[in-house]
Amino acid sequence: MGSRQNGGASDRAALGNGGAPPVVDKEVDFANYFCTYAFLYHQKEMLSDRVRMNAYYDSIFRNKHHFNGKTVLDVGTGSGILAIWSAQAGAKKVYAVEATKMSEHARALVKSNNVENVVEVIEGSMEDVVLPEKVDVIISEWMGYLLLRESMFDSVICARDRWLKPNGVMYPSHARIWFAPIRSGLVERKENDLEEVMDDWYNFVEDTKDTYGVDMGVLTQPFSAEQRRYYLQTSLWQNLHPNQIIGTAAIIKEIDCLTATVNDISEVRSNFSSSITMENTSLCGFGGWFDVHFRGRKDNPAQQEIELTTAPSKDAGTHWGQQVFLIHPPSCVTEGDNVSVEFLMYRSKENHRLMEVELGCEVRQSSGNLLPAFKSKFHVE
Repeated sequence: MGSRQNGGASDRAALGNGGAPPVVDKEVDFANYFCTYAFLYHQKEMLSDRVRMNAYYDSIFRNKHHFNGKTVLDVGTGSGILAIWSAQAGAKKVYAVEATKMSEHARALVKSNNVENVVEVIEGSMEDVVLPEKVDVIISEWMGYLLLRESMFDSVICARDRWLKPNGVMYPSHARIWFAPIRSGLVERKENDLEEVMDDWYNFVEDTKDTYGVDMGVLTQPFSAEQRRYYLQTSLWQNLHPNQIIGTAAIIKEIDCLTATVNDISEVRSNFSSSITMENTSLCGFGGWFDVHFRGRKDNPAQQEIELTTAPSKDAGTHWGQQVFLIHPPSCVTEGDNVSVEFLMYRSKENHRLMEVELGCEVRQSSGNLLPAFKSKFHVE
């Protein structure tokens, strides 16, 4: 899942509770998150993502032994496509749980595809739903930007702990987050955009004072901080080209969906090094992406393992894209230089479905010289 709401699609001015999901106001959570998925245009964006669709389709139909004659739970069914495929692969019963009114469209699709005797669509929160039995398979497309934005995996963990049989399988079964240094032309553009916005503000302050006799200058500092956060401290949605990756990529988080807890994913911390692999270029920031795998489990493996990757690609981009964290100013680097990175990602206090990232890096040139260190906080919105 994922929606382009964090600065990549357009510019604008302004912007754990133990092992269980955090306690949040359900009405606020619905308004901030779930209601987005109640629109068909958003479902269409995800259903049009061929990388996403092909991976889930192949994982089901190339591993029918996990579905044939089995009971399946689809967490966050949306349009119902995964539940329908599960039924077509031979499942004897599919519980398709959806928190929004999209459930009505899912029921219509289930009926029109003649699987209403197998698929039962249930409208409600996964945390509140009570099933009549435990299941053999839990399938869900829960991934957000940089894998964990949206925190939907919390609901999958809840479903797993309550309803998965001891020998049951998770689809997907494993996930990883990747991070790599990049080059980009966006650094100067974002700085110029911020400068233009501030120039417009200064003109506004002057005009308001001259025309209406009110001095708005006292608001300059908070306006500047607000805009700086948006233009320089908010990660960007991008579909990077592979030639924008200028150094070795590192895995900063690995998740086993069969055993992971909410505590395991509420914070991601990684210190790693990347070796620059491109001559005479600019370190403009970092790109982050994820992949998931459908492997089954050790004692009940997939017959054919399937991978879904959101890595930079020439012609296989996804609706998730990559999250880009820009460095201001960029550093001149070349092949053989080493970049030491400190990465910390955690949930926003204001909205647990959004993430905040603290990022620091230091470049040691192949000559041994150290370049000025960079450190900043970013918002993954």
